[in-house]
Order: sequence, then structure tokens, then C-alpha cells
Amino acid sequence: MKTREELQAIRERAKAALAVRGSEGGIRVVIAMGTCGIAAGARETLSALIEELAQRGISDVTVSQTGCKGLCDKEPVVEVHLPSGQVITYGGVTPPVMRRIVAEQIVNGQIVSQYVIGTETEAC
Repeated sequence: MKTREELQAIRERAKAALAVRGSEGGIRVVIAMGTCGIAAGARETLSALIEELAQRGISDVTVSQTGCKGLCDKEPVVEVHLPSGQVITYGGVTPPVMRRIVAEQIVNGQIVSQYVIGTETEAC
């Protein structure tokens, strides 16, 4: 049996993770979770993203999932949708790469060009 304090800590961590996944903010991060993405490690990448955002206290980023993007050889694939309408698509995003994207792009606004596989501008 867990102590009351341990259960409270687990509850707080879960609440923080849910807040990150459902927040309304300027940046939206979408992880492709098709079969090929999951096989390539997309679940671990998603977990790393949520953990990194929670650790840094970032709550204004929306995190979501999508199905197959048709880029099986580039999985795990992550899209970062910026408030400007620009979408940066990253490929080969392992958990360490995801943490780097959070640090460099989400926190400091610098694209991690080494992993970029495409960019586009969303139509309004």
C-alpha cells in the first residue's frame, strides 16, 4: 500500500501530464502514432515530450496524436505547429531528440534542422 503522500505525488504528476496534453496554447505538437510509428518508438517519444514539458513547467503547448503520416521510413514523425501557421515536420524523433526539440524549438524558438524532413504553412 502506498502512503497518502506518495498517492498525492502520483496524482499531482498525472494532473500535470493531463494539463500538458489538453492545454490551449499557441504551439501544438502532433506525434504520428500509426502502427509503423509505434513500432519505431513513437510511444516512448510521446512520453518523453510529456515528461519534458511537465518538468519545465510548460503548460501552454497542446500535445496530440494522429495516425499514419505515410512516412514509414522516417518514423517516429513529429509535427510542431507554430502560432504563425508554420509547421515543422521532424523525422527520426527518439526520446533524446524530442527533449532537444523541446529545449531548442519550443523554449528557444530555434528549429532543430538536423531532423527536419519538411516545412509548410497552414492555410487559415
